[in-house]
Amino acid sequence: MGGTEEEYFLTEPGGVPAGEGRFVRVEEIEPLRFKEGLTFRPVLGDNVLVNHVSYEPNVEAPAHVHIEEQIVIVLEGELEFWIDGHEPRVLRRGDVAVVPPWVGHRAAAGAGGCQQIDVFQPPRSQVLEALRAAEEARGESS
Repeated sequence: MGGTEEEYFLTEPGGVPAGEGRFVRVEEIEPLRFKEGLTFRPVLGDNVLVNHVSYEPNVEAPAHVHIEEQIVIVLEGELEFWIDGHEPRVLRRGDVAVVPPWVGHRAAAGAGGCQQIDVFQPPRSQVLEALRAAEEARGESS
């Protein structure tokens, strides 16, 4: 089921590389803070944004919606997560929530805080705007 090793691990390119790969140290990313106690460290690809999120204990991300699809992956701690139309769930290490575009959701960290990964496709526009503003403030605008 799922194909062969040769089918999955292609060795010959089927197109032109879109750019160069790179390595990133998350702790070296300048954090973005949209709310006290909630820190974002975004890693931007060409068509996807992977956001490393740190919640201090008992901090909440308020109810909101956005056009981008979001996948939430809990790495450490606990996160109570609400998705419109569902009962809230307590997510723990390895748990995942999938939030389609324009679906309301919110989250609240437990008493020990939470570390999570958010994957946005396409990259979340508000994070891109914050990154541009931070670059301009540092005099790095392109």
